[in-house]
Amino acid sequence: MSNPTQLRRAVASSFLGSVIEYYDFLLYATASALVFGKVFFSNLSPLAATVASLGTFATGYLARPLGGVIFGHFGDRLGRKRMLVLTMTLMGVASTLIGVLPTYEQLGVLAPIALVLLRVVQGIAVGGEWGGAVLMSAEHASGRRGLWASFTNAGAPFGMLLSTAALNGSAALMDEQAFLSWGWRIPFLLSIVLLGIGLFVRSRVEETPVFASAASSSPGPRSAPLLDVLRNHPKALLLGIGVGLSPFVLQGTLTTFLVSYGVQAGFARQQVLNGLTLTSGLAVVGIIGWSALSDRVGRRPIVLAGAVAAAAYAFVIFPLADSGSVGLLTLALVLGQSIIHPMMYGPLAALYAELFATRSRYTGASLGYQIAGLGAGLAPLLFAQIQASTGGGGTGLISAVIAGFCLLTVVCTAALRETSRTDLGSAADLSVTR
Repeated sequence: MSNPTQLRRAVASSFLGSVIEYYDFLLYATASALVFGKVFFSNLSPLAATVASLGTFATGYLARPLGGVIFGHFGDRLGRKRMLVLTMTLMGVASTLIGVLPTYEQLGVLAPIALVLLRVVQGIAVGGEWGGAVLMSAEHASGRRGLWASFTNAGAPFGMLLSTAALNGSAALMDEQAFLSWGWRIPFLLSIVLLGIGLFVRSRVEETPVFASAASSSPGPRSAPLLDVLRNHPKALLLGIGVGLSPFVLQGTLTTFLVSYGVQAGFARQQVLNGLTLTSGLAVVGIIGWSALSDRVGRRPIVLAGAVAAAAYAFVIFPLADSGSVGLLTLALVLGQSIIHPMMYGPLAALYAELFATRSRYTGASLGYQIAGLGAGLAPLLFAQIQASTGGGGTGLISAVIAGFCLLTVVCTAALRETSRTDLGSAADLSVTR
């Protein structure tokens, strides 16, 4: 039986940890679309600088699977809690250092190199954070696992809300020159404050009872968790990646590419950031709501419905953004980020936890989620290159690519067995249809 006090602490810790990690990680996303091209790539043309800036953004996603494997390995061997303290510390320090990093004009080519290295550290940290945070909630819960685990995923848009609000507030309080000179640094420097709060909350959570039981029942030497995943759960891993790709492609489109696209289409930076802030707050409700419903009707029906809706929505995004209407742009963001994306993204937290056995669950869930997460990092870069190669157009092709990933999610979700009734204490992999 779960301890209600520890469950509440675990959920609060997972939510807050996710908020902090994604505040830092997604703050970089918004800054890469609006600031870094001008600050760290000022020697390039505006379009080339945008592509280069989004390229550094993508490196963080490329590093996330590595973080998942490293922290997953030790999290499956030593416990979830220890790794979560390390991941939070890594992220907070890296983000604070970005806030004091010299610009290209001050340091030359070393500035973007240092930026990329710190982004890689961010990627490793968030790659290790998510899996452990989800398991802290899921393995403490004795029921309504979809709801409790979803607070980790809900932390992502809330972190986005805080990061865009911080960047938005900094931009609103000063002129363009001051913002590009030093104002953009303020949100990054706030990371050190969030780090202190997060470490205090996380220190009060005990190790999960599911892991403690598994560790005591098989204390001897075991094969590496990664080998266990690849040897015993390869189908679950591959199908899990396929399920998660389209939510991440859509996330990268809405939170990064559409920001840059909207500014190029003639919207004021402030208007785009206002819409992103509003919809990030609403997304928290959407993620928790759809995940709670998945406890009743199952993970698969919610994810399938979201993928079908997202495929249709992909062909609506850019016409709404091209309308020139702030109201229609905001509608596009609300539909995508607050309603459709949460249908696919919310249930993923519990679903990934339910795909793997306890002693390789941190590794398996992290690896599947973070490889799928490459979609969010690479999609904006791919779409920016499509846009550049077509002279600023190509939105029809971009929509088709998004819809293609949604189709992949439909196929992979259909191939999974419903996991919502899985016993996390069981070592058996019951996730794949036979």
